[in-house]
Amino acid sequence: MIVLGFDTATPATAVALRLADGSTLRAYDAPPEGGRPGHTAQLLALARALLGQAGIVWGALERIAVGAGPGTFTGLRVGIATARGLAQSLGIEVVGVGSPRVLAHAALSEAGARPQGGVLAMIDARRGEAFLGAYDKSGELTPPRALAPDEFAGVLAGFGSGRDWLAVGDGALRFREHLEAIAVPVPEDASPLHRIDAGVLCELAVSAPAGGPGAVLPDYRRRPDAEIALEGGAAGRRPASRAPRLSNKMQTGSKQ
Repeated sequence: MIVLGFDTATPATAVALRLADGSTLRAYDAPPEGGRPGHTAQLLALARALLGQAGIVWGALERIAVGAGPGTFTGLRVGIATARGLAQSLGIEVVGVGSPRVLAHAALSEAGARPQGGVLAMIDARRGEAFLGAYDKSGELTPPRALAPDEFAGVLAGFGSGRDWLAVGDGALRFREHLEAIAVPVPEDASPLHRIDAGVLCELAVSAPAGGPGAVLPDYRRRPDAEIALEGGAAGRRPASRAPRLSNKMQTGSKQ
């Protein structure tokens, strides 16, 4: 099966093309330190380059695979919209795969010698948190959720002792000190395990249930920063005399 896969859950843009013989071509673009993500400019450009490298046309694609997050809000919107648009225009199916699951699958494949191996797949969630999901060879142990560093140990405590953990992803890099303080190793900064591998995404998508463009939804896990900031600004502008009335509505369960 020929699959085009891409993930934009982090500031980097990861794209891969799985060919009919099972081989995979990859492309990756990461912004410089402090730079803005280039998803909008790079995603389709990288995909076109891979198709050209393989000598095939868009019409040869049989499935689109996209990282569904959680991750950055803007990045997920770009990725999901692109996947839907391509699937619609080409008349093919699309598959959404959790971005932490892609991270975990790659790490578990590398760590196959550890019989009790578990992976904490972590994506930087900003606001001093990371989207953290726990996985082992059997699959997802806990779904990804936004956690502060002081909550990481609680996730591990739920599994008891004896499990050999490894933390990967840009969230693991950001919170390396906190993880190592609770005896969870983090690969060196340059390790490819911290990158979401679009080739692994394609591999997982081959056997996953597929659907039409509308079946793929972004997994935000929490509300956007901009929405919260907007609400905060609106609350600050409300006249003081109205506060009791709004409070009463909230207590009675009325919608605002």
